[in-house]
Amino acid sequence: MADAARERIAALDLIRGVAVLGILAVNIAGFAGPPSATYTPSIPTPAGPADEWAFAAMFWLFEGKMRALFSLLFGASMLLFVERADEQGRDGQAMQLRRLGWLALFGYLHFLLLWWGDILFLYAVAGTIALALRKASAPALVGSGMALFLFWQVAGTALSLSDAAIEQAALARPNDTALQERIAAIKAPYRVQDAADMAEARRDWGAQVTAKLSERPFYLLRVTLFAIGETLPFMLLGMALLRAGFFSGQWPRRRLRQIALVGVGLGGAVSLWAALWARAAHFPEMTMRLLVNYALGLPHLAMALGYAALLMLAAARLVRSQPGHLLMAAGRMAFSNYIGTSLVMGALFYGWGLGLFARHGAAAHWLFVLLGWALILGWSAPWLARFRQGPLEWLWRSATEWRMQPLRRRATS
Repeated sequence: MADAARERIAALDLIRGVAVLGILAVNIAGFAGPPSATYTPSIPTPAGPADEWAFAAMFWLFEGKMRALFSLLFGASMLLFVERADEQGRDGQAMQLRRLGWLALFGYLHFLLLWWGDILFLYAVAGTIALALRKASAPALVGSGMALFLFWQVAGTALSLSDAAIEQAALARPNDTALQERIAAIKAPYRVQDAADMAEARRDWGAQVTAKLSERPFYLLRVTLFAIGETLPFMLLGMALLRAGFFSGQWPRRRLRQIALVGVGLGGAVSLWAALWARAAHFPEMTMRLLVNYALGLPHLAMALGYAALLMLAAARLVRSQPGHLLMAAGRMAFSNYIGTSLVMGALFYGWGLGLFARHGAAAHWLFVLLGWALILGWSAPWLARFRQGPLEWLWRSATEWRMQPLRRRATS
């Protein structure tokens, strides 16, 4: 692992490039509509058949899988950074803690200035906890990560099951007035919040920032408490995979094929069944919240691991190809691309931009996803041909090192 740590592991960049593209496919509903729209395409307006199929495709291929993949990679990259710094005679843990502190600040600014759906603050908090376990063995990391993950998923499912069951009963008995009133009361707070979120999204930039500061300054802390039981285990698993040599090509191809087959095959089959069932049921909101947040956690993780194994199998060829070159460049600039996506989508959907918020259904959202993918793949490689890092990666590193780092590449004759 020491030799691998001296150089950037190309496979990490490749997989991260795929993940940053996939994250946009999931997040687009949250850019184009209120947070509730990330669970069902029928919010804020009823969805047509094309919208439901488009949402089902996203749900099957990306929902939960990209979140897991990105968290796995963050854990692996964090451990790699510490090990490389330690090999250079520096205090890798202290440096990583500084990096995470700056990341928390960047995350809060991202939430405040651009978009409510920030994950960087959550990653900073979860990463700080994961860092305390960095010396654990790979089996210990896997065991602790899976134990926490399963506890979190079971507990969350138990807490969410009642609302989903009431919703299903109400759908089965539309003439039962008591049931209809009961599910309406459960959903009422969400509708109030949706109205507030939609009104805020249509304001100018200054009004949005002021609203976040005055009305929900601790929003990211609530998000962290809600999601850390999923994110932290994934980071621990990513650390274990790095320590076990998964990302450095040390695993036999037969084992990778087995992981890909089970992960994508079995996890994909369960996810596909859930997507088809949800589409046929028109994506009932409370049931979707249960599925997205908790009940499908294991299939999501299985598919994320399967995706990672598939990419590792293809890495030797991909890293030498033009598509692979573009994906690796996107992955090396994942921080800049993640924040850049929020800037571009905010300019398209929010009141301080073109104001397209809540005007398009899930089918049309894919046009914006394709636009985002084109921008990410189109600018990352040309930028890195001239500069050493992405702009935000450079800023993050400079802040961590407490001094300005070189950015522009030296000209060669």
